[in-house]
Amino acid sequence: MALTDSRERQKVLSKLLAGGRMSTQEELVEELSRLKFDVTQSTISRDLRRIGAVKAVDANGATIYRLGTTALPPALLTSSSLRSLLVDITHNDSLIVMRTVAGSASLVAAHLDNNRPEGILGTIAGDDTIFVAPSSTSAIKKTIKTIYESLL
Repeated sequence: MALTDSRERQKVLSKLLAGGRMSTQEELVEELSRLKFDVTQSTISRDLRRIGAVKAVDANGATIYRLGTTALPPALLTSSSLRSLLVDITHNDSLIVMRTVAGSASLVAAHLDNNRPEGILGTIAGDDTIFVAPSSTSAIKKTIKTIYESLL
């Protein structure tokens, strides 16, 4: 019989993330299914948001899921692998929009928030999109260049 209690599933999911080895939602689906939970990838995605999980880079440079409350040493967020998570940067007259690999926006935004490159007031991250508020709309192109450089 498959378990469907969301609180219990989220509790077990948190324990799995604490182990620091899960890097994809598919791995989480497999592990929870093995533990007799009835789950799909979309269920895992919702659960990850509800428990505050984020993608992070471990000491070996691998991208993994962690609980958002787990402090990451700043050195781990400066990994050059962050640049590989970036898909595109565009802008209009007042806002910079960054597209990332699915599930990676919070990691890239955390890097920007922690390092505070010049020209950025702040960020808002979704799953694969980051809105960057520039400190000056007349210097948006310079701010985009600074963002690229900070991800090296």
